[in-house]
Amino acid sequence: MLKTNEISSQHYRDAMAHFAGAVHIVTTDGAAGKRGVTAIAACSVSDQPPTILVCLNRLNPHNEPFLENCVFALNTLSAGQRELSDVYSGMTGVPNEQRFEHGEWETLSTGSPVLKGSLAVLDCELVEAKDMATHRIYFGRVTGIRIGDKLQPLLYHDRKYRVLAE
Repeated sequence: MLKTNEISSQHYRDAMAHFAGAVHIVTTDGAAGKRGVTAIAACSVSDQPPTILVCLNRLNPHNEPFLENCVFALNTLSAGQRELSDVYSGMTGVPNEQRFEHGEWETLSTGSPVLKGSLAVLDCELVEAKDMATHRIYFGRVTGIRIGDKLQPLLYHDRKYRVLAE
């Protein structure tokens, strides 16, 4: 019989801090409004059809436009875009309504804001959303792609921003 230990939320977060991840700004726009947030929890699901997933806190009512608009864009940040990550994470106190005053934005196929100068942008139509504990997993079919310059990616590891050493 396997022995299981009670795992505290803090202990779990401490372990997850050892996962290194690319930093993204996830955006949406539509009838439910415009929203942008910093996220690390994003990955590829399939290349046929091109599909990604993004996890966002579903307990934050400001994230409802992602579900209601049925579109989103994943903007992968370069090392030089750290300040934007801070703005969209809420760490700077910039309200959601003013976040898009930071950075240069345009649109591709869905109308979701895409960040000029991103390493990569995946513009998506929502195909499924699944609630799991405190988060909602958004599965998006990629409808537009932009690949940016070959710059260093902005990473997050051990609760700090990092850049790959060459």
